[in-house]
Amino acid sequence: MRQAISRRAEEIYIGNGKVPGHDLENWIQAEGEILRESVEGSTPKNSIIIKVAGVQYVGEYDTESSGGYVPGEFSAGDPISVRFEGDKMFVQRANHTELETTVVKKMTARS
Repeated sequence: MRQAISRRAEEIYIGNGKVPGHDLENWIQAEGEILRESVEGSTPKNSIIIKVAGVQYVGEYDTESSGGYVPGEFSAGDPISVRFEGDKMFVQRANHTELETTVVKKMTARS
């Protein structure tokens, strides 16, 4: 953590034109940024598993931007419309909106 803060403080120093005398300010700004990132990065992700043509996709989604999706909205074996764009998986919901997820794992389903 200390190394990450130090690196970020140096980036801030350089970005501000290498003005001397602001070490403490740069450190405090860097520390705040790094701590914020570590807290945000530790937030547990929600995920959904969808099987398409024998492949299981694990898609993570953000609850706040899920349009009210709640786990259990789909049942195992339900026919579901899915589309992919890069690492994004869009799952068609019964209310005709899409649940946007980021594919974090792709597994060949075993019999």
